[in-house]
Order: sequence, then structure tokens, then C-alpha cells
Amino acid sequence: MKKIQWKGGTLLGPIPPVMVSCGTMDEANIITIAWTGIVNTIPPKTYISIRPTRHSYGIIRDSGEFAINLTTADLVRSADSCGVYTGRKVDKFTRFHLTKEESSLLSCPLIAESPLSLACRVTDIIPLGSHDMFLADIVGIEVDPSLIDKDGRLHLEWAHLAAFAHGQYYELGRQIGAFGFSVKKDKHPPHKKKHGPRKKA
Repeated sequence: MKKIQWKGGTLLGPIPPVMVSCGTMDEANIITIAWTGIVNTIPPKTYISIRPTRHSYGIIRDSGEFAINLTTADLVRSADSCGVYTGRKVDKFTRFHLTKEESSLLSCPLIAESPLSLACRVTDIIPLGSHDMFLADIVGIEVDPSLIDKDGRLHLEWAHLAAFAHGQYYELGRQIGAFGFSVKKDKHPPHKKKHGPRKKA
């Protein structure tokens, strides 16, 4: 059946609903952002896109730094609240029972409840239309030791990360592959199955 054509829109998904912390340990704010991602490997670079009217916009513009704190399933309610309320009127760390954690790389705090935080320094601010993009170098990553096994390997699957798709939050589910698995030799290839509708879990 031919696809129905709609006009262009922001229907890419899933994407990460991250909590971005900014400011200082004394005066900090959190903004929840889904317009984020990785744009380069060497050097590692990321971006966040923010409307200029948002409270965090001026904070990040003036400080030139921010932290991307990954959101777990347990943090989804806090993340949603941090996206709904404005830091002009609410101390989000206090209101939503989040803990400031000092960063070894930035002046702004990390969110202690988040298992992984990316320390970012802004390199460019690019006006795009409704939002401005803050392009940034990832200068360091701060990881909860509970995600690292005895061999020093990171297990992000232990974090129960959340995803955002078309206005809805989801918890990441079962693994269905790993990078490069499609070209690796498998001594026990899976049985071929007929294509059909996926059964509900």
C-alpha cells in the first residue's frame, strides 16, 4: 500500500528526552530537551536546540556550557515536569526532588539521579527558526559506577533509559541486535520466519 504524504514535520523518533542542567551550583536550572543528538565523532560533538524565549537559553548562552543528563524510566515524571515548568518561577531541583552533583569539568551541576552525564562546552550558536542550535564539544562523560562491570565495560542497558516518540514516553525494551551483527558469521543462524504482524507482548 502506498504511503500517505504529509507536509514536513518533526516526526523522527524515538529520540532521547534528556534533562539539561545549566547555571551554577548556587543558581541552577534544568530544561528537558528532545531536540538533541550526536553530530560528530572526532572530536565528539553534540547539540541541543532551544527556543530563545526559554529561561535556560540565556543561561547557556552566557555560560557557554551545559550538561546532558540521560533520563531513566524512573526519572520520566521529573523530566516531564522540568519541561513543563519554567525555571523563572520554580527551583526545579528542589521542586522535583533532584540532587545537584558537582561536575569535575563544568561550573554547572549534574543531576545525581541520572546515571550518565555528558559535560558540554558550546562552540557555536546557530539560529534555525523557532529554535537556536547550541553546538557543543563533549569534553567529558561522568558515569555511575553501577553501569560498569568488573571488566570496565559500560552497560547502558542496565540504566533502563527512556525514549520519546510523538509526544509519548517509552522505556527501552529488549535488544534485537548489536552494531555489525548483520555481517558477522553466526554458527547458529536463526530460523527464517514468514513476514507477518508482530505479536503483542
